[in-house]
Amino acid sequence: MPPIAAPLQRLYPGRRIVSISGDGDFLMSGQEFMAAVQYDLPIIALVLDNGMYGSIRLHQERNYPGRVSATTLKNPDFALWAKSCGGFGVTVTKTEDFAAAFRAAEASGLPSIIHVKYDADGVAPGVTLSGARAAALR
Repeated sequence: MPPIAAPLQRLYPGRRIVSISGDGDFLMSGQEFMAAVQYDLPIIALVLDNGMYGSIRLHQERNYPGRVSATTLKNPDFALWAKSCGGFGVTVTKTEDFAAAFRAAEASGLPSIIHVKYDADGVAPGVTLSGARAAALR
């Protein structure tokens, strides 16, 4: 969770502040979620979990196709993390379930994590690892 989410919520209490992070990014700065809990800041953190450091893996596939090194992650249950900190947490595995999860996070009034699990091949909008590898092998 980028460290700016909690301060933004303090600056703009009437606005909905949403943080969007990959799973690797969140693992590097997820302790910021505790600041939101400590100060009762109802931010919503979307944690997009594909089980890897996606941007690093994408560079590996582009420059060294098929030679993957140290980018796979074994992640915690981020929704449970939110709950254990005193916030709201929910996991989404299907696109059609996202809207209801977001509404539930908003309705909770708590700092929230929506743990979005998705296919490891997807690393960015419109970019797949398999596509990057195929392009690099041409």
